[in-house]
Amino acid sequence: MTMESGITTQEHVVLVNEQDEVLGTMEKLEAHRTGALHRAFSVFLFDDEGRLLLQQRAASKYHSALLWTNTCCSHPRLDESLEMAAKRRLAEEMGMDADLEHRFSFIYNATFENGLQEHELDHVFFGRASGPPQPDPSEVNAWRFVGIDVLRTEMERSPAQFTAWLHHCWPMLMAALVAERA
Repeated sequence: MTMESGITTQEHVVLVNEQDEVLGTMEKLEAHRTGALHRAFSVFLFDDEGRLLLQQRAASKYHSALLWTNTCCSHPRLDESLEMAAKRRLAEEMGMDADLEHRFSFIYNATFENGLQEHELDHVFFGRASGPPQPDPSEVNAWRFVGIDVLRTEMERSPAQFTAWLHHCWPMLMAALVAERA
């Protein structure tokens, strides 16, 4: 297994079209070089007070290092269900287990300072945090629970401290939370 820009070259992502139909696979770094649309997921865990568990990405990440983002995110493997992939990565990144519910999906495209890009069909899962995380330090630099109103203010005042996908997802996240409370 070789490493390049923090990505193992043996990892692959699932290529999809805009209807989320599988087109094949591609080596992960190549997909991020070419901007090929691929399947991803994001997990948002909330505590009993309704606060969101955020992570600050590790300094070694190949993009968006040290930026704050949702609880965890990644890519499913071919023939791995989205929910199983989300649960796997939640355990690997944050040392946590939670029941997850698929809430919505969206497509976004972002180019990073190193020329790599993410073009993802991102499936969003919500869950409840059952305790504090035990994060993998190679994945997570820091973590915190934050109220949604506090997070909104922080994102407005210091947008560069948060990942591109969190910004893109924000309106849909707010709509889902409002619908949940209705």
